[in-house]
Amino acid sequence: MPRPNVEVERRAQILASTCSVIARTGIVAFRVADVAKEAGLSPGIVHYYFDTKQALIRAAFERNFLHSLERRAAVLDSGREPVEKLRALVEAYLPQGDETVEAWHVWAELWVSALHDMELRDLNDRAYGEWRRIVAGIVRECQAAGRMGEEDPVEVANMLVGLLDGLALQVLAGSHAMTLARMRATCRAFIDTLVVSP
Repeated sequence: MPRPNVEVERRAQILASTCSVIARTGIVAFRVADVAKEAGLSPGIVHYYFDTKQALIRAAFERNFLHSLERRAAVLDSGREPVEKLRALVEAYLPQGDETVEAWHVWAELWVSALHDMELRDLNDRAYGEWRRIVAGIVRECQAAGRMGEEDPVEVANMLVGLLDGLALQVLAGSHAMTLARMRATCRAFIDTLVVSP
């Protein structure tokens, strides 16, 4: 049996702790010392793996993106009928449950930080390119199954992703007008407008 790679595990531990700290405090108040405390490590160990605070933050955003894809793999590989797969994917991205809410907070901090950081803009472009590709692929599956019309799959993906992001921010901000239940209903209604009855 192969031995666990301590460096890989330690790096993952630091990045998970970094995401938790970013979600809790935001980027403006972010401190490496808080990451070390969250991870139960010394600040020196954190700096051994990440030379600078900015390198740590960028790696955490990257980890958040990859972890998001991993969490949704079960939906994408489920073998469900395409419309149900799209509905399940949207449900999986709603800001509910500790893990998903934390990930949404990290995404929101990425967007704000990317306004001033070219490398984070590139990461945002890459992450959203992959997210659009996934959604557009499911839309194409729906079209091939005769469950959606001939709309441009990329445009549909852009609309759905924009809808999810905008409504999720309202839910996370505690909007009285946009609750989680209302967000779910709105996203389902949007998908229903695209679906053709079998």
